[in-house]
Amino acid sequence: MSSTAEAAAAPATLSVPSARAWRGLPSLALAIVAVLVASSFAPTSGYILNMVMQAATYAIGVAGLVVVLGYCGQISLAQAAFFGLGAYGVGIGATDYGLPFLVALLIGVGVATGFGIALGLASLRLGGHYLAMVTISFQQIVTLVLTNWIGLTHGPDGIKSIPRPSFPGLHLDRGDHYLALCLVVLMVVTWYAWRLKTSRLGRAMQAVRDNEIAASTCGIDVFRTKVLAFGISALLGGLGGGLFAGAFAYISPDQFAFGESIVLLTMALLGGVQSPFGALLGTTLLVLLPEWLRFLKNIYLAVYGAAVILIMVFLPDGLWGLVTNRLRRATPIEGTVPPLPLLSQRASASGEPALEIAGLAKHFGGLKALDGVDLTVRRGAVHALIGPNGSGKTTFINVATGLYRPTAGRIRLAGQDLTAAAPHERTRRGLARTFQNIRVFRGMTVLENVMIGAERPGNDIAEQPAAVVGRALAALDFVGLRGDANRLVGTLSYGHQRYVEIARALAGNPHVLLLDEPAAGLNMTEKGELGALLRRLKGHGLTILIVDHDMNLVEQVADHITVLNFGRRIADGSPRDVLSDPDVIAAYLGEPRENALA
Repeated sequence: MSSTAEAAAAPATLSVPSARAWRGLPSLALAIVAVLVASSFAPTSGYILNMVMQAATYAIGVAGLVVVLGYCGQISLAQAAFFGLGAYGVGIGATDYGLPFLVALLIGVGVATGFGIALGLASLRLGGHYLAMVTISFQQIVTLVLTNWIGLTHGPDGIKSIPRPSFPGLHLDRGDHYLALCLVVLMVVTWYAWRLKTSRLGRAMQAVRDNEIAASTCGIDVFRTKVLAFGISALLGGLGGGLFAGAFAYISPDQFAFGESIVLLTMALLGGVQSPFGALLGTTLLVLLPEWLRFLKNIYLAVYGAAVILIMVFLPDGLWGLVTNRLRRATPIEGTVPPLPLLSQRASASGEPALEIAGLAKHFGGLKALDGVDLTVRRGAVHALIGPNGSGKTTFINVATGLYRPTAGRIRLAGQDLTAAAPHERTRRGLARTFQNIRVFRGMTVLENVMIGAERPGNDIAEQPAAVVGRALAALDFVGLRGDANRLVGTLSYGHQRYVEIARALAGNPHVLLLDEPAAGLNMTEKGELGALLRRLKGHGLTILIVDHDMNLVEQVADHITVLNFGRRIADGSPRDVLSDPDVIAAYLGEPRENALA
């Protein structure tokens, strides 16, 4: 079936996972915020206007943290620096150079985005606390530059009399009108961040957050995805800072110091860092809470701090997470989808080499995990790789899929040399895999996990959202999990999570599927079901390389067997010949396999 036909066959209601349950929620949230803010409007109440403007501009910057930390899982403690770069772009451009506000804002946002991308390129190969340290250092450098480069930034005295934008008929010099502008921008940013989460890029970010190795073997360029997340975060930070400068007409370096980065991070975590609505809620609460507690006089700051700490400790998903977790419903998805294409059309070319490995070696210091291994997987065949523990089987899979660089040897897929290719590039060429230790994206639903496989670049329907959903549902149908499509994958049993991994690989329509110990951790019933699934895949002509210790499973499905021992190939041939080989019996089986000799 053509990709166009698939897209037409996929129901429109499947275009966004869980769409029915959440369709009205964003509009409702924005409407509530608009009503609350509107109730505070009063041109004579400058104090209230200033509070709401601060909340609105901060919330735009906090939305950037939702992208980089909530979606992509990268720790950034420099959001106040990007906020400050946007503010100083407006301040310097509008006051020192007389530029129109909009032009100065674009310059400020551009500078912030540029520094965000540069910081990402320089540091995102790091992770965890190392990345946090780099972002802290960047934040401190920006603060020092803003304080000491007096000729450009005006130094500690800051920049005064920053003009607001001027548009005919809008009167944005008035506080209430400028606040309306900030709120419109905030709503657009919130809508964008919400839509980003359910987009292809957003799913890639969440995959990177949950498991970088699995993401790379699903065709996602992990480094590029991280840099994009950092760039978007810096852009939103600069946008919020530029509007902040226009709101208050005065900026100084202390407003964008490290402490403010902690405040912005707290706002995101308090409301719920994985949702822009949580960021909006957390920002509003953190701005308003001190005002609500002022009646406590001398102890209000202590109560305020204790309240924030208690919420973050007992609500790890934030206040918005509490709401969404209670409202989440794993509703079944109705409608028909086209059948899963399993490359049966390629079976006519059966016997041609699909995956060719020549002289493959991998040394870890003096340990030769692989030592000159040759292996050819024929198109349309199921090829088993067996051997005792420590023989190099998983190392072979990791080298073949690009997670390890080979010490020597060549790797070719469908005639193309992949020896130097990165993992995501090999996946894009049609090499898919599963893992011995399950690697699913636990923060996402079953359907979203499989959609990531269907969206791999190079897949025939990767650019067609409706067809991607249809392909993912077809893969879930094939493994028997369509009814669980809207469940969080972490709520499934171990065996079903392994099926999700297989469905994710199948949705990418691969040339060759590598299964690393697919029966590991399964009970006897689940192993029987897995054997039936693999026989169905074999019947469709899919090319498979399987690594497993379960010889009953191997005998059921294998057309060809290769045996490794101490990193070297000791046998290669038909199941009958290999399983009766004396060297294989001595090294691995212990006794002949009677079934193989029948």
